[in-house]
Amino acid sequence: MSLTLVVALTGCNFLDRKSKTQMNDDNYWVSEENVRLFVNGAYDNYFAGYDTSWGQVFAPGVYSSGEFSDDASSTGQQTNPRTSIPDDNWYRNEGSNWLFRTGGGPWNFGWVRKWNTLMDRLDMMKEEGVIDEEPYNHWYGVARFFRGYEYYRLVCSFGDVPWFEDVVGSEDLAMQFKPRDSRVTVMTNAKADFEFALQNVRTNDGENFVNKYVVATVASRAMLFEGTWEKYHDVAGATPNTFLDAAVTFADFVMSSGKFTFDTDFRTLFGSETKKGNETILYRQYSAELGITHCIASYANLDENQTSSANLAFLKSVICNDGLPYQVSAAANAESFDLKDMVVSRDPRFEATFWHQPTQNQTSVYCVKFIDREGPTYGYNGQTRPAKYGSMTNTNGFPVLRYAEVVLNWIEAKAERGDAITDADLNKSINAIRQRPLDAEAEAKGVQKTAPLTMAMVNADSDPLRQSAAIQATHAGVCSPILWEIRRERRMEFFMEQVRVVDIRRWGWLELMNASVNPDIQYGCWMDFNDTKNNLKSYDLLKAANFGVVGVMKADGSVVMFDGTADADGNILSSNAADMVGFRVVQNFKDRVPMEYKHYLEPICNDIVNEYKQKNTEFPEIQPIAQNPGW
Repeated sequence: MSLTLVVALTGCNFLDRKSKTQMNDDNYWVSEENVRLFVNGAYDNYFAGYDTSWGQVFAPGVYSSGEFSDDASSTGQQTNPRTSIPDDNWYRNEGSNWLFRTGGGPWNFGWVRKWNTLMDRLDMMKEEGVIDEEPYNHWYGVARFFRGYEYYRLVCSFGDVPWFEDVVGSEDLAMQFKPRDSRVTVMTNAKADFEFALQNVRTNDGENFVNKYVVATVASRAMLFEGTWEKYHDVAGATPNTFLDAAVTFADFVMSSGKFTFDTDFRTLFGSETKKGNETILYRQYSAELGITHCIASYANLDENQTSSANLAFLKSVICNDGLPYQVSAAANAESFDLKDMVVSRDPRFEATFWHQPTQNQTSVYCVKFIDREGPTYGYNGQTRPAKYGSMTNTNGFPVLRYAEVVLNWIEAKAERGDAITDADLNKSINAIRQRPLDAEAEAKGVQKTAPLTMAMVNADSDPLRQSAAIQATHAGVCSPILWEIRRERRMEFFMEQVRVVDIRRWGWLELMNASVNPDIQYGCWMDFNDTKNNLKSYDLLKAANFGVVGVMKADGSVVMFDGTADADGNILSSNAADMVGFRVVQNFKDRVPMEYKHYLEPICNDIVNEYKQKNTEFPEIQPIAQNPGW
């Protein structure tokens, strides 16, 4: 059974070093500093940022596993959902694939036990006079915050899970093998944990440690998730507005503080080596000196191949700088999907996220969001690349929690519970984000801030994609015009941050990941394969080896594949190269196994199911555990 305490009494200074010291439980609980160390050892489980070394768990999806959503596509067979129930308790070796598929966590209650253990030891310390009231309240709040956070991730993956209020004794088999509690009960308990934490955690416990604003940000995320899941899925005893109300309240706490604002350009948020401005609520810093580095920036340096990259479905979702979808925009070149046009006609986040020329990768769209402006230049300037831009020695930091999420959680929760959204609401949320400053390079290219969104624009309902066949074919179907605009804003804001898969699961839109439903995931940007001047490094894909491999989709929807004749040495004798102008066909694209309703939740592995069955034969009061629907 996975109730083992998997987190030892170890600690570290927040996100920079890990102590190798291990102490005995009998002599550990003697000071607040030891409590801090116990907690700090868990930070990189919850606030991974770019992860470390070659790790990619809870890191942006440009490396290895890629992005598991409808935003990005890969060469060949698209990554499949889980197709069978694993036999083993696969959290031990599945690694980042948990985040990759669900954005949640594995069936492992060791972290829950850690936080219940901390609460138990804090009670002991207080009773023995080791800790005073104020630090007791703070750390008890921290423990409940992380327990609520952990249960949110468990529910995200599995739905119903057993709730453990206290430390479970090693001999208490009935409690170890208790039935699953309903997700409504679990998330109601998690909500209470967050509320307690907000009341008791310190407003300031030092730079980049858990504080009230961290608590409220994560809580708004978890409550929005549960409220919208219950609204769009069949959940027994659902009370979606209970959670949507809480999401608004938690987000409003952060917004009303006046401490956070959009004062930093988008690229600097992700590419800087230190925290910049007042948008970032929690930051993970890296240090070559301390040996705490990562690999994600190297997969944005233009030389490294990205496992998946932005497809046409995503490109079509990005609004133009007049605030309108490309179909009705008056912006120059609004209908062009040539990258050099898109970087100046679209929302400035597009230019900050993508390289301005097509590349050789699968969709020809290359994400440079997670590196600074200098990093990609070594891909073509012939100079030696500094260590911070290559391998796993990257040192740019990650804005783990951003104010943008808070305001978007707030406006979405209000809209989902049925509030009449006003221009004032939009100005506090979506339009506040759009007022981010532009950096010098963006301005030099002619990039402009996006015009504010107004309710008049929303009510005009001018985007035909909202009621497209693809949206109608999903589990939940078409949403309202205001929700469409809010969801679009999230999509532009959080590209490759492993947010989209959580969003489309909670909204009931997971089916958008299939080309049979959403054909645009098969294509990339518009490009002319003959235009070597505007292709990065003059990549030449029109060679004999790519006959039948490289192709384009024309404006009329027809697909033309590169073809011709060649001699024995591969020299092309004749070809249709001149016709290779259109939307890039993802190379060797093959649709994934169809996403079904069962894929909205992960299955419980056979090890766990069989353990419950075995215990039932010995102890009839232990009931077999129910599997998730469809598995």
